[in-house]
Amino acid sequence: MNINIKVYLHSKGTKFLQSGSFPVPNAKYTEDPDWIAAVAAYEWIQQIKSSYAASKDFRIDHVVYNDANDITELVKKVSPLF
Repeated sequence: MNINIKVYLHSKGTKFLQSGSFPVPNAKYTEDPDWIAAVAAYEWIQQIKSSYAASKDFRIDHVVYNDANDITELVKKVSPLF
């Protein structure tokens, strides 16, 4: 199964949006869709952060999956890096 994720980020004084489609395990998604989406978003944000050589002010402004589910706070709980 795939989910669509949109992340609104801030780095180096600029706000930007990244979006994409990501595979998630069906069984785990059925049990806790928000958490599975948050983990997928977190992993992707780590890739974005490293590829853009993010500055010290790198932060998550907003994370949504499937155009309606706000998981911003859950993504921040995946790891205390933000």
